[in-house]
Parts: sequence; structure tokens; C-alpha cells
Amino acid sequence: MTEQPIKVMVVDDHPMWRDAVARDLAEAGFDVVATAGDGDQAVRRARATSPDVLVLDLNLPGKPGVQVCKELVGGGELPVRVLVLSASGEHADVLEAVKSGATGYLLKSASTAELLDAVRRTAFGDAVFTPGLAGLVLGEYRRLAAEPAPERGAPEPNAPRLTERETEVLRLVAKGLSYKQIAERLVISHRTVQNHVQNTLGKLQLHNRVELVRYAIESGLDTP
Repeated sequence: MTEQPIKVMVVDDHPMWRDAVARDLAEAGFDVVATAGDGDQAVRRARATSPDVLVLDLNLPGKPGVQVCKELVGGGELPVRVLVLSASGEHADVLEAVKSGATGYLLKSASTAELLDAVRRTAFGDAVFTPGLAGLVLGEYRRLAAEPAPERGAPEPNAPRLTERETEVLRLVAKGLSYKQIAERLVISHRTVQNHVQNTLGKLQLHNRVELVRYAIESGLDTP
């Protein structure tokens, strides 16, 4: 049985750039299901086509990219993963994108090969960042974890417990390792890592990797 190609949508307000990215993705075997040139159009077309990965610029007319991300990902409306592709490497832009639900952040100075690899890894659930930005994001997770968290209340007596392997995977996620690196470290498949993460999200009633990493750091799982 042949695997279905990864469905991708490209959102950018510059037609030549948007078309070039879409063409590169299509030629590499991705299924480009839609493109959009502004925020409102992006939300409508994403809802209509349900892409696996949204390649999203932040600077969009009408509705900014961060708002697009919040609407499509924040509420868990679509099972789409967002890879921001932006000209801005400003730390504030990166952190705002991640907090809005983006899985990764790539600068437009990246090569075509780096973009294709980033889209593929994003589809598999990896957090992909231009070198130098991953440390920034992990540092922000730690800062957030150090702030007083909302009262969670006493744990339920029958609260679901993580298995030893789920805890092990969560510990490595909190250390900033990609799913591929975790798979290599634990000598298990990439798909098995994904399954453990999805099970953990469900058990803890969390929605995305950002919340998962914060939970892990709050629980002290990022330290030996």
C-alpha cells in the first residue's frame, strides 16, 4: 500500500515567492492542496482542504499569520501543523508564533533542501527551527515554567498515570530533542515516539507540544 503524499498549503502575500515555494514542494512529491495570499483566505482555504502542514508567513494583509495560526491550531479545530516561513528572525516574532501553536520556524534564507526537510519533519510532528532559534524557544519554555502556574487542584485519585516509556519520551521532549533523536536514543521507531507523545497528550489533556514541554519542565522532567 502506497503512503499518501503529505498535504501542504502555502500562505504568503508575495505571489512569486508563494508560487515558487508551492512549485518546489510539488516537484518534491508533496500534495499542494491550496495556496493563499492573505489571512482570511488562508483560514477559509485551510478549513476547506485540511492540509497536514501549513507553510505560513507571518506578515499577511488583513489577518496576521499569528492570528491565522491561533484560529486553526489553538482551538484544536484542525489536525494541521504549522511551519512558519518568515523573513524575520526577531525573537519576539519567533516566540509569538510558537505560543500561537506553530510547530516550527524557518527563515526565508533557508535553502530549498532545508525547506523540504522541514516540511517533512513538521508533518511527522518534529519541532523544526532555524539553527539558533531552538535554544531560544526552549529557554522561553523554561522561563514560563518558572512562573507561577494556575492552580491545578489536587490530582484526581483515578488520574491516568504515564507508563515508564511515556515518561522517558516526555523527559527527552523536555530536553529539546526531536522525535527522530528520541527514536535513535531509545532505539525505537519514529512512529512509536509519535504514538507515545499522542497518548501522553491525551492522558494529560494537553493540546500541543508547547503545553507538553511546559508540563514536563514544571514536573522537573528536564533535569537528571
